[in-house]
This record gives sequence, structure tokens and C-alpha cells, in this order.
Amino acid sequence: MVIGVTRIAIEIPSAHSLKEKRKVVRSVIDQVKHRFNVAIAEVDGHAQWQFAELGVACVSTSPQHADEMLRRVLQFIEEHLAEGYLLDYQTEVIHL
Repeated sequence: MVIGVTRIAIEIPSAHSLKEKRKVVRSVIDQVKHRFNVAIAEVDGHAQWQFAELGVACVSTSPQHADEMLRRVLQFIEEHLAEGYLLDYQTEVIHL
């Protein structure tokens, strides 16, 4: 079994309240869940208006497939994050 995980830092400069930030983050999470077979959640930056950190995980039988899935999720987020942008990310593939 192979588990792929990535931590994605995004900035949302247009958010001037937690409500505005949550709207953007919820939209990203819902779109990724709908399009990809991965788990995704906000994992840090809960109290900051213009910053969020998302965690994404997938399970696969091959490290190449897990890595490719996470790359596609990153690319999708970067292309569809209209009110913000991707700051940084870290990816790890774990073999169990």
C-alpha cells in the first residue's frame, strides 16, 4: 500500500474576514473532492484571514500513481484558485 500526502499553503489576499476566507477554502475543497478521489481538509491557518493550509491524501498501489494524483490536484488548485494563489507545497509518498 502506498499513501501520498501533500501540504498546500495558499494565500487569499482578497479575504478581509474569516467568512470570506472560508468561502474560498470551502469552494476549493468541494471542487477537489468532486473531481478527484482524494481526502482534503484545511489543516492549519484557521484563524488567519488571508492564509490557509490544506492537507491532501490518497491511497494507491503504486508510488507513481500517488505522485501523479497529487500533482494533478496541485495543478487543479493552482488553475482554479481565482481569489488567491498557491504559496508552497510539500509532497511525500509513504510505502507501508
